[in-house]
Amino acid sequence: MRVLMLRHGATAWNLARRIQGRLDLPLVEAGRRRVRRWHLPAPWREAPCLTSPLARARETAALLGFPDARPEPRLIEMDWGAFTGWRLADLRTLMGERMAALEALGLDFRPPRGESPREVAARLADLLRALAEDGGDRLLITHKGVRRAALVLACGWRMTGRPPLRLADDAGLLLELDAEGRPGTARSLPLLAEGS
Repeated sequence: MRVLMLRHGATAWNLARRIQGRLDLPLVEAGRRRVRRWHLPAPWREAPCLTSPLARARETAALLGFPDARPEPRLIEMDWGAFTGWRLADLRTLMGERMAALEALGLDFRPPRGESPREVAARLADLLRALAEDGGDRLLITHKGVRRAALVLACGWRMTGRPPLRLADDAGLLLELDAEGRPGTARSLPLLAEGS
């Protein structure tokens, strides 16, 4: 089976490069316009759609023609705890070597009072196992942190260094799953038509 994972459209904090984590912000008009220009390949227009429970993901699903997409808690963004609202560049400047040491932990990076990428990958793996049991392709509308966790599962990436696959905001992450829900291959699927 396959899953296609999309990141939600842009919010004001995305545009300001602020970490929003689980803060429930709506899309801005520029984000809505961008999502309306996305073109899902034919098989994905009819696939069942699951979405993060956050408004930005649910609104993205509705704009893509899935107003009744099922909210799935395991697709929620990583909890950034005390780092919510900050810009990553500002945290690096303010915290210096402490922040560098945290980031060097890769999968075990944990913001104060937050969640680690390893925990995000574990809940995503649980969801993918459940989907594989049900069978059939799925469209998943989620967040950057959850798609990065999918690369951990698919490619063994330890979240240190560059990701093994570049994922533009206007591209889906296509995963081929085995019978147990383990991703075997991952590839980027552009969503914008030529000239969009």
